[in-house]
Amino acid sequence: MTRSMTAFARQESQQDWGSLVWEIRSVNQRYLDPHFRLPESFRALEPALRDQLRKKLSRGKIDCSLRFEVEKQQQGMQVDQQRAQQLIDAAQQIADLSNNAQSINPLDVLQWPGVMLDTQLDMQVINAQALSLFHQAVDDLNAGREREGTELADLISQRLDAISVVVKDVREKMPKILQAQRELLLNRVQDLALEIDPVRLEQEIALLAQKADVAEEMDRLDTHVQEVRRILKQKGAIGRRLDFLMQELNREANTLSSKAIVVETTNSAVELKVLIEQMREQIQNIE
Repeated sequence: MTRSMTAFARQESQQDWGSLVWEIRSVNQRYLDPHFRLPESFRALEPALRDQLRKKLSRGKIDCSLRFEVEKQQQGMQVDQQRAQQLIDAAQQIADLSNNAQSINPLDVLQWPGVMLDTQLDMQVINAQALSLFHQAVDDLNAGREREGTELADLISQRLDAISVVVKDVREKMPKILQAQRELLLNRVQDLALEIDPVRLEQEIALLAQKADVAEEMDRLDTHVQEVRRILKQKGAIGRRLDFLMQELNREANTLSSKAIVVETTNSAVELKVLIEQMREQIQNIE
């Protein structure tokens, strides 16, 4: 299936410990060119992330960014309020028994074992979630690339249809064009009253017709059009092969232009070049 290199994907995961958000942007590039913007605590994941990209994508400049936010209750120092209240109540009871009205120092309460909770995050779990979410984001990106690729393939197919129409039109007109050129040359010879060997004249007319004949070019244009259609149906990266075929199509259009002996053929060559250039621009975005 034809895939574009232009797409965007976003995946978000909300957990008890916080949230992860992946955003991936893809644009056209001759080769696979990934870039990662990660929080420092996730840097160790980059080799695994690159490996996932290589398995799913062949070409494109890929910008991947990860945003990590910790839930407020997970941030900073956490206090076991129930245990702290028990300590305060116990201290107050002792103060009452000893008739000592001295206030309780909060720092003394915080230093008591078990009052401060261990809020260290389990990064192994979070890293696993980040990898899984990235996998989903890449799949989403690929789905977007395939949708746009289908649209590009349709646009290219429309241009291929138009090229086939031009080729058919040139084929149908070429015999009449060559016959008209033959008659024009004979009339000029007669008008000039030149004494020319009839055999030599026929040879020159045949040579002119041979130089102006574009049957081979039309055949190659048809062949290239069929090959483009075949490649569009293939899986995997096809952009480079399509780009090569655009060069071959353009070569035949240039040859048609150089062999043109009437305005109609020249116009057909120009129309072909416009259609080929339109396809080439679209193919720059195909993986």
